[in-house]
Amino acid sequence: MNETALYIHIPFCDHKCIYCDFYSIITTDNISSYKEALIKEIDYYSSLYSEESYITSIYFGGGTPSLMEARYLYDIINHIKTKFHVAPAPEISMETNPGTVNKNKLKEFLRLGINRISIGVQSFDENELKFLTRIHDKKTAIATVFNALEVGFENISIDLIFNLPKQTKWTWRRNIEIATLLPINHISAYSLILERGTILNKMVLDGKVALQDEDYDADLYEITIKELEERGFQQYEVSNFAKPGFECLHNTAYWRYKNYIGFGTSAHSFMNDKRWWNYSSLKLYQARVAEKGMAEANYEIISPEESISEYIMLALRSYGIEISKMEKRFGKEWMEKNMNYLQILTDNNFIIVNNNWIKLTKKGYTICDEIISKFK
Repeated sequence: MNETALYIHIPFCDHKCIYCDFYSIITTDNISSYKEALIKEIDYYSSLYSEESYITSIYFGGGTPSLMEARYLYDIINHIKTKFHVAPAPEISMETNPGTVNKNKLKEFLRLGINRISIGVQSFDENELKFLTRIHDKKTAIATVFNALEVGFENISIDLIFNLPKQTKWTWRRNIEIATLLPINHISAYSLILERGTILNKMVLDGKVALQDEDYDADLYEITIKELEERGFQQYEVSNFAKPGFECLHNTAYWRYKNYIGFGTSAHSFMNDKRWWNYSSLKLYQARVAEKGMAEANYEIISPEESISEYIMLALRSYGIEISKMEKRFGKEWMEKNMNYLQILTDNNFIIVNNNWIKLTKKGYTICDEIISKFK
């Protein structure tokens, strides 16, 4: 059996933030019928892949999964365990937003099987939170972290966003300082990306908001790497930092090019060199699942050339390329074609090649996409 990660998309939200491009809906309608559709979709894919899949992680994303009652998520987890071969102690993650859960609800989530929580803080600066249209303030964000700790969560992550309009280096350093003083063991730090279709995109097009330039973004990213590592958070992916032993097992499956199955609206899957994705519309998703047991909107078969390119990209963005495993899977052609380029990168301190590994340096991480684009 192959290690496989499962993702469940819960699209329901209480508020749409200006920068968010994930599929989410501001309604309490269809919550019950949506769970029924998820159960049916789980049945469909377990009939295809349960014998070859060993489930090591389950991830509830959204939307805001924590808006659901704990029993709602438990029913899904329990059904997965009846349909798939699940590891004895899988990592089960749930995204939540400050202000959407109290201590009692967090305790219920933990009791029913959620053992990792990812809190969408984004910033500890009140002006930045207002700009991002978050529903919480700094005090609530900090309280949510401590509530999670007090009820028994040992694996706590937070999200932060940098390079916001008018964000100073001092403000970003202050965000990092506050975050690292909290009882957390994982930080996802993302640069603000302007996505089509978002409220923020329209604000920029209308001239109401001006984004900062790429050089400033690079400066903030360098600050992020330096200051987080000085505070004990090791970088293990371009945007992710963890204390030793607290790397996100679920996301690691993506970066190590392992199989994963996504359930729910807009969810993506990757199994045996086939990638597919579901319809985003809740109405269309539920109709297709009712009709066919699944809601695949489209798919692609990954060619051998695409496969190695994706493998290299994901590996360099995270742990690095383990040369022996890469050559066992794809052969030695890639190394031979790129030997000269690898030497140039080494000479310029963008990568380190030793002990069977190729890894980006801190300097290399800052231009990761540019480096990857030039491989043959």
